[in-house]
Amino acid sequence: MMLVSLRESIAFTTPSIATKSSTGSVLFSHSQTSRRNVLNKSAAAILAASMTGVLLPLEANATPQTDKDNLVKGYKRLKYLLDNWETETTICGRTDNPYIGCERTPEKVMEYLGFKSMNDPLFRADKTLFRLRNLVSSDDEDQYMEAMESYGEMSEAASNTAFISSWGESNPGGGKDRIDLFIERSRKQVESAKDNLGTAIKILGLQV
Repeated sequence: MMLVSLRESIAFTTPSIATKSSTGSVLFSHSQTSRRNVLNKSAAAILAASMTGVLLPLEANATPQTDKDNLVKGYKRLKYLLDNWETETTICGRTDNPYIGCERTPEKVMEYLGFKSMNDPLFRADKTLFRLRNLVSSDDEDQYMEAMESYGEMSEAASNTAFISSWGESNPGGGKDRIDLFIERSRKQVESAKDNLGTAIKILGLQV
């Protein structure tokens, strides 16, 4: 799901434009292409390869302002999830059996990360961050792209880990302790995703 490293792509797509001076030191000419142009072209190619070719209605109608608003809303929701982790990942009264009591559940983790509904502010947030990349100055673009990539990796990892936790008791040798283990691992991944999203938001100059 996540875009591959943009810097790795650039390394393969940037033409060699190095020349040597009379002293033997290496000089680079920027007359043919700029680093930003190469980055944008490479990133656009990677994005096109990762998509199905059909924009979802929400993406087709996206504007820079709605994208910014969704990132801020999503960041605040992740912060709320982490601040109330035990409560949000526990559900009681799911069945009529009075002996079952309360259980840990991963559903809220996937929901807060935007993997359950297209209406969630963080639905396909990696694409949202990508659409806003042109608002980033050249001085900050490396840090922004790294934050974007890391957010996508950590959010998907947290969702997958949370899903695995739902089967912790069913698998051989499993039990409630296995569920707790994977949910705690998911919490750390959500924390990392939130931090990387916060970095991107800060670079974009948004208030949270």
